[in-house]
Amino acid sequence: MFQVILLGSLAGAMIPLGGLIAANENIQRDWLRNELRHSVIAFGGGALLSAVAFVLIPDGEKALSTFAVIFWIAMGAVGMAAVDARLSRGGSHKAQLVAMLSDFIPEAVALGAVIASGESTGLLLAMMIALQNLPEGFNAFREQRDSGAHSGRVLRNFVGLAILGPISAVTGFQLLADFPQITGALMLTAAGAILYLIFQDIAPQAKLENRHRPALGAVAGFLLGLTGHLVIG
Repeated sequence: MFQVILLGSLAGAMIPLGGLIAANENIQRDWLRNELRHSVIAFGGGALLSAVAFVLIPDGEKALSTFAVIFWIAMGAVGMAAVDARLSRGGSHKAQLVAMLSDFIPEAVALGAVIASGESTGLLLAMMIALQNLPEGFNAFREQRDSGAHSGRVLRNFVGLAILGPISAVTGFQLLADFPQITGALMLTAAGAILYLIFQDIAPQAKLENRHRPALGAVAGFLLGLTGHLVIG
């Protein structure tokens, strides 16, 4: 249990750390600040895509039929489209935040289930989640601050979100280790939601005219996930 709480906390702590880095970003040149921001957004999108490709779908589909896999991914995308439409009508800008949580919570649940099953990949999975949460926390903080939220309040909220790491990991450890179908459905639903957000919100934000580094940042984020997948494998 101590290991579950520790690793879940490590993964969650990267969210406020990413926000803290964004809060203290101090680049004077507008073009460099703009390019860095788009590159980090693209990097986070690549990391999210790698989570879908190497963690959420491969682990989620193990205990489910082909029909169930397609169904839960589709439900995740449709559900997130409905949430996105509701947020857009209200003038809210939370795509990065929603994407981060859609990735973080099911992976933290899976982390607890993996440790409960006795597999030795818990530490590496926690490190992979943490490395994804850092740029995602950076992007979500910038998104919230640009929409008018106070920086201090956003950071406090991010500290609260970090607590979801150990809570989710303990939930997976205590409740879902013996129910792989439920865990799988949760992970696949999250995968569908993330895929929708990548193409609807994150990729368009990452595009920067006459600049190539943001696209390379997306590849770097994907390679981060691939590296973690290969090491764990």
